[in-house]
Amino acid sequence: MDRWRITRNRSGKALWDDTPFVLTREGHHGEIIHAVNAPARTLGMARDARLVDMRALCPNLRAQPADPKGDHEALEKLVFWARRWCPWSAIDGEDGFVLDTTGADHLFGGGAAMLADMEVRLSAIGLSVRLAIAPTWGAAWALARYGRNDHEICSPGDLAQRLAPLPVSALRLDDKTLLLLRRLGLKTIGMLADVPRLSLARRFSRAQLQANPLLRLDQAMGDMAEPISGPREAPRFLATARLLEPVQDPTPYLPALSQDVCTKLDAQGWGARRVCLRIYRTDGEVRVLEAATSSPSPDADHLVRLFDGKLERLDPGFGFDLITLEAVVAEPLSVAQPSLDAPAQEEVHLSRLIDRLSARFGTGVIAWPRNRESHVPERAQGPVSALGNNPEPLAGVQRTRPLRLLDPPEPVGVLYAVPEGPPAQFVWRRQVHRIARHQGPERIAPEWWRARSGTRLRDYYCVEDKSGKRFWLYREGLPDDGRGGDPHWYLHGMFA
Repeated sequence: MDRWRITRNRSGKALWDDTPFVLTREGHHGEIIHAVNAPARTLGMARDARLVDMRALCPNLRAQPADPKGDHEALEKLVFWARRWCPWSAIDGEDGFVLDTTGADHLFGGGAAMLADMEVRLSAIGLSVRLAIAPTWGAAWALARYGRNDHEICSPGDLAQRLAPLPVSALRLDDKTLLLLRRLGLKTIGMLADVPRLSLARRFSRAQLQANPLLRLDQAMGDMAEPISGPREAPRFLATARLLEPVQDPTPYLPALSQDVCTKLDAQGWGARRVCLRIYRTDGEVRVLEAATSSPSPDADHLVRLFDGKLERLDPGFGFDLITLEAVVAEPLSVAQPSLDAPAQEEVHLSRLIDRLSARFGTGVIAWPRNRESHVPERAQGPVSALGNNPEPLAGVQRTRPLRLLDPPEPVGVLYAVPEGPPAQFVWRRQVHRIARHQGPERIAPEWWRARSGTRLRDYYCVEDKSGKRFWLYREGLPDDGRGGDPHWYLHGMFA
């Protein structure tokens, strides 16, 4: 009914808020009522009643045909929209959905605050709701539909007490079972729970779930598991090739699939970050190939090249008859223009080279340095995978440092004028280097929260020898610093 009201309001037509109104659908003996508004409910109009009988009670009753298919499609969209509150949701009957909010309610300030947020957001789109939080799916279903209030919160300790006064129809049973229970005098869940279990088990031992009150009671009380199996959201960027006859080589179909996916990506301003190629054999086997990109890419040719050399190694068996390509991970594109008069650049981007090398040799092969929170040179940078990690500009203090360091630093013999002064010459790997000019020192103190006791400070120098080669030396410690003997000199890196 809410969806019909929203649709009619958007069309600009007047609403019948004060007139008894129902939506109808075809039944076995003519039209039956599918949904009613508040005035019709006040007059006794009920769901599944014959329209002819209800018009005899209310001659001015207005009716319109219902749209169950459209209602189901709208409910499917609403289920995915409701995952803003938790990661799992599923359709629950014709007019509701269930959420698994385990471990998620504290993000909204508790269960009561989460229910209030749900009501506000659902009311904003024109939906009237009844909400309930309970330890089990069955209990939440019962309290939401048969509870006293529009908002119900039930703790595990109060589960049996809260469900006892509810009618047996709150156990999600079929009509025949409900009629049988009423004839037996079992009108409420509490009365059903008090009956000896053995006598009911004999009667319903072979009944299905919807016709077995004992199984439904166990689910509601938490004695029987009822996990939520939420639907998976339909892929947005998927291309499919259904082949009339099996083929041995799927390579010729890959460019068209890639172009189809990239067209869908480009239409929404997105780029692929991870693509998945599934190739189905006629004997039921499925071959799955994946490739990743370092930045969002809507380029069809680039996505095709990520699978170079992989399709040839597939075992075709009796042939492939279905091929799908899906962008399983996509991100919005960030478009940047270098200048107003910049010409079109046709050069291959670095990200494309990284993608192709990673696809061929492995995702962990290509890496670049990433800055870290440390002043110690060997800790200030570390390699990270080039896929999914953009390079960061080096800090100003690191521009005077070599891009690559010796690990570990190599000891050198140094000749200096004064103990705390710059070096005059040093010997490294049996080669004597006379220093023509120097820059420094740059003093780096040890990190007291992670360094061992007795660790000495360092004084770094950028030096250049007579032949023009540049080195990065440091002196570890100072004379008479109380942390060892004479200072030691080390070569930590070379400049290009």
